Amino acid sequence: MRTIKLYISFIGLTIFATSCTKVIDLKLGNDSGKLVIEGNITQLTGPQYIKLSQNVPFTNTNVYPAVSGATVSVTDNQGNTYPFVESPSGTYSIAAMAGVIGNTYTMTVVTGGTTYTAKSTIPDFVNLDSVTSRPAIFNTSKNLRQITVHFQDPAGIANQYRFVMYVNSVQVKSIFAFNDQFSDGRYSNIDLIENDIDVHPGDTVKVEMQCIDQPIYTYWFTLMQQDPNGPGGGVTPSNPPTNITPASLGYFSAHTTQTQTIIVK
Repeated sequence: MRTIKLYISFIGLTIFATSCTKVIDLKLGNDSGKLVIEGNITQLTGPQYIKLSQNVPFTNTNVYPAVSGATVSVTDNQGNTYPFVESPSGTYSIAAMAGVIGNTYTMTVVTGGTTYTAKSTIPDFVNLDSVTSRPAIFNTSKNLRQITVHFQDPAGIANQYRFVMYVNSVQVKSIFAFNDQFSDGRYSNIDLIENDIDVHPGDTVKVEMQCIDQPIYTYWFTLMQQDPNGPGGGVTPSNPPTNITPASLGYFSAHTTQTQTIIVK
């Protein structure tokens, strides 16, 4: 589970060109008190989490009140039901569950007299071959490094990816979401360009690669396009395209996950 932090725009050209994707302009304000749902199901056996909170004005500090007392469950297209238990406040989890690639999962959240639902399908697994570092193109004077991921995109299948990067155990605030619209079937070398945390030789960098479905890609891509005034931790008065009905802030994502860690050279 990755909490939603500050959303900043992604700059730079990569093999995963997104110039033909419509940019959705979010109108930011100081709205607050809306339900935020952050749900994740992965193919790895272990705890799965769904977090409920309330947003606060983006001019406030990043303290988000937990939403307690909800009824939360997940079902799959095979007829299985997985009840989630609250602990700690606002965090709902199941101790041992593994999502199945190709299965569709439906989240149900009942809180405040309203029932929220969302569906997400775990796509095929695409292997992350390697993570490498090289001198940063735009910050050579500071001896900085930039991180590149390498993998083979499968041919003839629409694939969407999200990457999450950590530098010395701290998650960078940049969002990285790509599809294979212009690189289907090609070997991909993607620079994860960010301006949040300086990466130096000797740093420890961990990269998580998620294979995500189309609605979740749209969600993360939309947030990736926003400027640094964007929301932090669900602090957004206007929701990007969500797969939750009725529309609320946040998302429910069923995806594959894998990580690689390197010592930066």
